[in-house]
Amino acid sequence: MPRKTITDVARLAKVSTSSVSNVLNDRSTRMRPETRDRIQQAINKLGYTPNLAARQLKTGYSPFIGLIVPSVADPFFGIFARLVEEAALARGFQVLLGNSDRDTGREQRYAEVLWRSGIRGIIFGSSLIHSTHLESLIDKGMHCIAFNRPHLGNDRYPIDSAGVDNVQATRLITKHLLALGHRRIGFISGPIDPVSRTDRLQGFRVTLQEAAIDPDEELVWDGPADNFGDTSAIELGRQGAHYLLSKAERPTAIIAINDMHAFGVYAGARDLGITIPAELSITGIDNITLADVVEPPLTTVQQPIRDVTRLAVERLISRLEESSIQPPVHVMLSPKLIVRTSTAHYQKNKTL
Repeated sequence: MPRKTITDVARLAKVSTSSVSNVLNDRSTRMRPETRDRIQQAINKLGYTPNLAARQLKTGYSPFIGLIVPSVADPFFGIFARLVEEAALARGFQVLLGNSDRDTGREQRYAEVLWRSGIRGIIFGSSLIHSTHLESLIDKGMHCIAFNRPHLGNDRYPIDSAGVDNVQATRLITKHLLALGHRRIGFISGPIDPVSRTDRLQGFRVTLQEAAIDPDEELVWDGPADNFGDTSAIELGRQGAHYLLSKAERPTAIIAINDMHAFGVYAGARDLGITIPAELSITGIDNITLADVVEPPLTTVQQPIRDVTRLAVERLISRLEESSIQPPVHVMLSPKLIVRTSTAHYQKNKTL
């Protein structure tokens, strides 16, 4: 049988083809409910599916966006990917996902495959350090949104960004620990290469300096140079805890770069017979679901990730639909401290 067309749907529903298009592209909010229902019934009866190739020829892009994250093995990026998909579907787009392991060569290869597939917009979740590996694609017309990376690129290759104020995230945590009386505060991370981690370490150091405390580099553990912890964060947190907590003068509190590293610190403290929070306060960043169910529940910083992903998707689709080139847009939202029972007042007799 010949393929059904949008014209066939319009004829059966007794509406214009533009009305059918509005329903297919989630632009039917002002349409009368009975008209929208009649169009949907016609679509179902005919078994009509949009011709993506025809749409690409008409608009210059396919109704897909790309998403490249370090690894969905990290629960934070699993949530990130799900929320990007949710926001994209609400705008009539679908998402193709790739895991880069923070490898720029792999990011570039994924981006090139997406370009050849007709995709003209990609969200990068890896806090890109630079954009040089994407410049040839940007020259061709690829639109990119970077997560947690404001002012990426240069005048010729501007890239939009959406993210969270990571300096403020660790400022909130460090101030919280200082208010509890802690002065020897450790910091555990994977390599401090991604911009988000650089910002978090900066927020930690600056806040200590403001409290007239010289940051002790012996209390900063950044792990193996080739392991960011996207698939092994708990083990890295555990290793970092063993390192810091085995010192003669150990820290009384530890800030982990994210919640998964913090769970590893829990394990490391348990290995050494150190109780939380009586002998050691622990904090994370992200506020993933598990943070509230571990024992003790984790003090952490909540990222407004639903708002960030929605803004990223909306900005990217706007780029695809713009008829002229506009300056890059950088959106940075504020984090929120979530205090639970993994942190407590410093008790000197408990930590000697």
